[in-house]
Amino acid sequence: MMDWLGPEEWAAVGLSLKVAVWATILSLPFGLVTAYALARWEFWGRSFINGLVHLPLVLPPVVTGYVLLIVFGRRGRVGGFLEETFGLVLAFRWTGAALAAAVMAFPLMVRAIRLAIEAVDVNLEEAAGTLGANRLWTFIYVTLPLIAPGVLAGCVLAFAKAMGEFGATITFVSNIPGETQTLPSAIYALLQVPGGEGGAIRLVVISVVVAITALLASEILARRAVRRVRGE
Repeated sequence: MMDWLGPEEWAAVGLSLKVAVWATILSLPFGLVTAYALARWEFWGRSFINGLVHLPLVLPPVVTGYVLLIVFGRRGRVGGFLEETFGLVLAFRWTGAALAAAVMAFPLMVRAIRLAIEAVDVNLEEAAGTLGANRLWTFIYVTLPLIAPGVLAGCVLAFAKAMGEFGATITFVSNIPGETQTLPSAIYALLQVPGGEGGAIRLVVISVVVAITALLASEILARRAVRRVRGE
C-alpha cells in the first residue's frame, strides 16, 4: 500500500486530512454560536448575517480565495497584524489552506446545526429555564444533547467540503508541493503533465475512500447519539 503512492502524493493525502480536521475544529465553536443565534435570537441585521454566512456557497471559490488573500495576506490588515503580533503567517502556508477550507465549509456546518436546533421543542428549553437553569446551562444540558446528530452531520459535511476544497485554497495559498498541495490541487497538477493520469486516479480513489469512511462513521455516531438521547 505504501508503494502505491509516491512521497508527494502521500504528502498531499496527509496535508488534506490535516487541513480538513483543523478546518472542522476551527469552524465548530463558531458554527454552534452562529447557528443558535440564527435559530433562536431575533436581532437587527439577522438577515444580513444569514446572507453573509451563506455567501461562500454562492460566490465563485476563486473570489473567496482572493478576498482571503487581500484580508489575511501579509499586506492585509488582519494578516499583517497576525504576523507582527503572533508570528502567524496564513498566505501560502498550510494554515491558510485550513482557513480557506473552514470558510468554505462553514455555511454547510451552520445550516445542518441550525436545522437541528429549530427542530428542538422550545418548551423543553423554557422548562429548564423555569427550573433555574440559565441559557448556557440549558444549552449544554438540554439543547446540545438533542442536536448532537445535527452537529455530527454538520461536522462531516464540513470535513468533506474541506477535503474537496480547491478554488479558494489554490487562490489563497497556491499549489506548493509538501506545503500547500492538498488532494484536489495534487490531482489538478497531475492532470497537467503527460503520464500523470495514473497518479490522479489513485488520488481520486483515496478521496472516495476517505469520504465514504467519514460518512459511515458519521452515520454510526449519529445513530448512537439518537439512541442515547432517547435513553435506549
